[in-house]
Amino acid sequence: MLCKKTALRVAAPVAVLALALTACGGGDDDKSEDKKADAPKSQTKPKEAPALAAGDSTTGKVKEGDAVVTYDVAAQKIDVGTEAETKKLVQDPSKAKGMVPAVAHLKYTHKGGAPLKDTPDVADTTEIYADGTRGGLLIGAAEDAPGCEDKLDLEGWKQGESHVLCETYLIPAGSKSLEVHWAAKEDGEPVVWKFAAK
Repeated sequence: MLCKKTALRVAAPVAVLALALTACGGGDDDKSEDKKADAPKSQTKPKEAPALAAGDSTTGKVKEGDAVVTYDVAAQKIDVGTEAETKKLVQDPSKAKGMVPAVAHLKYTHKGGAPLKDTPDVADTTEIYADGTRGGLLIGAAEDAPGCEDKLDLEGWKQGESHVLCETYLIPAGSKSLEVHWAAKEDGEPVVWKFAAK
C-alpha cells in the first residue's frame, strides 16, 4: 500500500501551526509562530518530469550554508489524515473546509560533503500535489507526525547518516492522485514520486 490513512499525532499547540502558501515548499521562516492560516490557492503543476515510485531514490547536491552536500533522497510514503484532524491543525477551520492533511515522508542520506553546521535546508523544496494541484503548506505540523524527525535536532549531520524529514500539506479530501516533488535547489527541476490515494 503506497498511501494510507492514519491518525496524525497533534502535539504542538494550534498557535504554532499555520497554513502558509508559498511559491516553493519550505518558507523563509519555518520557525515562526505568528503566521496566519489561509485557504489553499490553486497552483498548477510545473512541467511534467519522469516519475519515480515510492522508495525509489535520486541524488542531488544541496547548498547547506557555505558548503555543498550530496544527498540521496527517497520519498517513502504519504500519510493522509481526516477533516477532523484538519480542524485541530489550523487556526481558522472554516478556511480549510473539505481539506485533509497529507504528510510526505522523505528519507535523506548524507552521501558527501562536510557535516552540517546548522539545521538542514535539504527538505525546504518538498511539495505535495493532489490531482495535479499543489496543496497548501502547513508549517509546524510535520515534526509531530509519527516517524518524522525535527530538523532542528540535526545540526552536525554527517556523511553516512540518514534521517526522515516530513512536510505536511493540506489537500482536498478524496484526492485520487498524489505526488511528492523535491528539487536540489529552489528554482531547480523537481524530481517527482507518484502515489495512489486510498
